[in-house]
Amino acid sequence: MEDRKVIIETGWNLDNSYANLPKLFFSKQVPTPVDSPKLIILNDHLAAYLGLNVQSLQKSDGVAVLAGNQIPKGALPIAQAYAGHQFGHFTMLGDGRALLLGEQITPRGDRVDIQLKGSGRTPYSRGGDGKAALGPMLREYIISEAMYALGIPTTRSLAVVTTGESVFREAELPGAVLTRVAASHLRVGTFQYAAEWGTVEELRALADYALKRHFLDGDGTENRYLFLLQEVIKRQAALIAKWQQVGFIHGVMNTDNVTISGETIDYGPCAFMDTYDPATVFSSIDMKGRYAYGNQPYIAGWNLVRFAETLLPLIDDNKEKAAQLAESAIGEFMQLYHSNWLSGMRTKLGIFNEEAEDKILIENLLSIMHKYGADYTNTFRALTFDDFTDMALFDTESFAEWHEKWQERLGRQEESKDSYHELMKSSNPEIIPRNHRVEEALEAAEKKGDYSVMEKLLDVLSNPYAHSNEQAGYVALPEKSTCPYRTFCGT
Repeated sequence: MEDRKVIIETGWNLDNSYANLPKLFFSKQVPTPVDSPKLIILNDHLAAYLGLNVQSLQKSDGVAVLAGNQIPKGALPIAQAYAGHQFGHFTMLGDGRALLLGEQITPRGDRVDIQLKGSGRTPYSRGGDGKAALGPMLREYIISEAMYALGIPTTRSLAVVTTGESVFREAELPGAVLTRVAASHLRVGTFQYAAEWGTVEELRALADYALKRHFLDGDGTENRYLFLLQEVIKRQAALIAKWQQVGFIHGVMNTDNVTISGETIDYGPCAFMDTYDPATVFSSIDMKGRYAYGNQPYIAGWNLVRFAETLLPLIDDNKEKAAQLAESAIGEFMQLYHSNWLSGMRTKLGIFNEEAEDKILIENLLSIMHKYGADYTNTFRALTFDDFTDMALFDTESFAEWHEKWQERLGRQEESKDSYHELMKSSNPEIIPRNHRVEEALEAAEKKGDYSVMEKLLDVLSNPYAHSNEQAGYVALPEKSTCPYRTFCGT
């Protein structure tokens, strides 16, 4: 009997609402074809949410789309224009090595961006080749999916495809393309670009688009653009608090990396903190510690001031009144951040209700951790399971005094010990993407073509609050080194 070839639709259901904005905001650009695309990893669960057929994506035509060699039906590839304050200095930017294929409408009716990263030169490449190396693309895949599992708003990674071509940086590296999924790629930098080089009406069109895309509740408000500012402030306050609660350090909090949606974006020089120290910096280019762990809330506030400045012409025709309204909104940020942070830190200590002294209790613990060089994640893990071994912190009088006060605090709430234990288990991850484990996975992939190390890491990271036996081996800290860990932009 003759075999019948069954053609399965991949499931692309693309729209292009961003392309309806004024031409100022984008440039049409097709991806640069690559020699020999090969699928390295595919996010099956994310593909299913998107309504895509996993089997079809794994076939040659599906891989060709993920590599940029074929354009799926309904796509309109564009590079987005934006600006940004990079380390405090304002400059014109834009998608220099990424293209938005379009917006996938999921079976649930959600609208999400599908972007190829590393897909070749664009009008905004600024002398770059527009390509990406395999290591940084796998790194973004690992970290973004770990962030998602930790419950932190983030862009996600659908796939990584190698190109069969070399990328030249400090050395010759294998090239790759990452498919990134985001609620949108609207940034503070997009608004800065409109405010600097567009008209007020073009700025208004962008703001209206952002409201329609992310904040439909703004339709019934008295001042829609002030509402936009307030909602972005709320989302960023919640996001940064979540970063701090797991010891995540973004590394490059430029305004072009602040999303209007409140998602984490750009996983170049990011990393997770081992030893608790607010001054921790991983980025190789952050010489002065601008984006250190302890500075992240304040930098977020600074970035939001830049966002507010762009919206002033829309908030009110009277410049003075607009400034007053914006200033009042910005003034809420630190209070919102501290409220989110304190709420999250309470759960990490098994605290259900609120007492005025909770902030002091939490800060005293962090102070002791800093003094004795305790590991951030493992300290809270130890508190969760009453396992006070193998850490110098736990043998100190300072900790004993703190522990007694903590137990007294837990005793002043109605919930049982089992209840607060479960709360702590669901708030304190067993595992984070430890820097040495990520590097181990990347080295095996890049140098040996062995992806099993990464696949196993991704598996244990997929449920960080499971506290399973499989995760136990990933709790151990790296061997001490005289050289501090450094990360790079990957461009």
